[in-house]
Amino acid sequence: MTSQGRNAVDILLAESLKELTESRPIEKITIKEITDKAGVIRPTFYNHFQDKYELLEWIIMTELLEPIKPLIRNRMVEQAFILLFTSVEKEKSFYMKACRLEGQNSFESIVKQCITDVLLEVLTDNTSGKKNIFPWISPKLIAEYHAQSMCFLVVDWLKSGMSISAKEMADTYDYMIRHSIEDILNEI
Repeated sequence: MTSQGRNAVDILLAESLKELTESRPIEKITIKEITDKAGVIRPTFYNHFQDKYELLEWIIMTELLEPIKPLIRNRMVEQAFILLFTSVEKEKSFYMKACRLEGQNSFESIVKQCITDVLLEVLTDNTSGKKNIFPWISPKLIAEYHAQSMCFLVVDWLKSGMSISAKEMADTYDYMIRHSIEDILNEI
């Protein structure tokens, strides 16, 4: 199968999962339901994804994180976060339901790993050959730290009903990552 055909099936399966979440929690959705809705046979699903959690990971990477990677690489971080939060907001219903996924394959753990992977890739590309002020601060540590904080804010925003706009959320995240606790205490 060509990569274009593979991508078309991936999109079809992703849309199927999204539609099914309108009426059922992700943990209760079966592979058969996903494939029936997509109009493909079960083996097709397994040719593309190991399970529905890998499909969810693909959705997060493809729809949320891959589009912001070039912006981060070009140091357009604020624009990257506006795009990220706007993309979540556009699929509000799906992500609000997905964030309820708990347990071993929780939404939070999937998102955190995806963000870590993207940030680590960008940081590794940008730091190769450069000496760090603190040798123990590795690109991996930085990626995990920022993935943890970003994931916390995204999940909290979703669980609180997304009561502020994507732009306000991006501004909030930007403010929090640019200011120390001491800065914030001095401003209060």
